[in-house]
Amino acid sequence: MTLHTDRTYEAELQALRDRLVDMVGQVEQMTIEAVKAVVDRDAQLARETIRLDRRVNRAEVEIDEACMLLLARRQPVASDLRLVTTALKMVTDIERIGDVAVNLCERAIDLAGEPPIPGIDEALNALGQLAAAMLRKAIEAFAERDAAKAENVLEMDDDADERYHQIVRSLAQRIRDDPDKVEQNVALQSAAKQLERIGDHATNLAEQVILLVRGQDLRHQGKLA
Repeated sequence: MTLHTDRTYEAELQALRDRLVDMVGQVEQMTIEAVKAVVDRDAQLARETIRLDRRVNRAEVEIDEACMLLLARRQPVASDLRLVTTALKMVTDIERIGDVAVNLCERAIDLAGEPPIPGIDEALNALGQLAAAMLRKAIEAFAERDAAKAENVLEMDDDADERYHQIVRSLAQRIRDDPDKVEQNVALQSAAKQLERIGDHATNLAEQVILLVRGQDLRHQGKLA
């Protein structure tokens, strides 16, 4: 059996952190490109973005395997154990973000050929940029072990929820005013919902960072008191 130095062990833990950061970068890219595909009604970009999901799925498997090997070979304790178990939880949310981005791309394909809608498209783009920023800040909080930065993601989620509801209200009014455009408006509502879900997953990641750093479990407790 090969003996590992403490330096090697730390390198393995750092590699795990780096893999998670890279995986979030991949789903952030998918989110940004999926939003662009919806706003530009670009079916080709949507199909290209869907193909990126294979990399995300492969990363999930590789990170799961890395965590299991660390648990089996190293038997980590204390903060190291929390890191590995948190990584196992985070990777599930990250993979689901990739799935949601695929759903968003499918709405872009549905909308291909439809005319832009002033106001709605800008609001969707703003919500998409906010969701991507939440992802970026959540993984920065993880990499830096910064619970305060993770808390900021939870605050950003309030903004994301409000933007989502404004879009839904606007589209509901459009459906009442122009019943002939129901399918288009429903597709846009679905796109907004996918972006709201990405924000929710980013919030889950931030909550896991707070649990990792502070030992404070915020699940099912609403916002910070």
